[in-house]
Amino acid sequence: MNRFFRLSPVLRARKAQEDAAKGAVIQSRAQIREAQDLVRRKQLDLVGAEAPTEASARAMVASLVARQSLAGALMSAHRMVSDAEEVERERMAVLADAAKRRRAVEMMAERHAEMVRANDLRKDQANLDELAMTSKARDAARSGGAE
Repeated sequence: MNRFFRLSPVLRARKAQEDAAKGAVIQSRAQIREAQDLVRRKQLDLVGAEAPTEASARAMVASLVARQSLAGALMSAHRMVSDAEEVERERMAVLADAAKRRRAVEMMAERHAEMVRANDLRKDQANLDELAMTSKARDAARSGGAE
């Protein structure tokens, strides 16, 4: 039996794919955190937007337009979070698929290793049996010739 597992390059490739998928998930989680930080900053900007100090109509309109702009930026930041979360879900699915494919090849490698061990045990047992038979034959020849 061939001791070398022929799919070991495939196993290494599957592990590399899984590692790449893990890296992508980590990156997408970082993007989610960045987007959430942006949401918090935009919320603080919106809450911190002051009312105009002068009571002119122009100042009031400018203040309302500025608050609408801040609210639009906040909505955009919320959209960025939801988009980043969607990307993370997709990348998690890719990671799960890569892990399944790697595990399938690992199971084949484990089965191969078990078959190699069983084959080695059979050979060892056959060698021991042969030694025992040879030893018995030698002892029988000695005792038969001595009589």
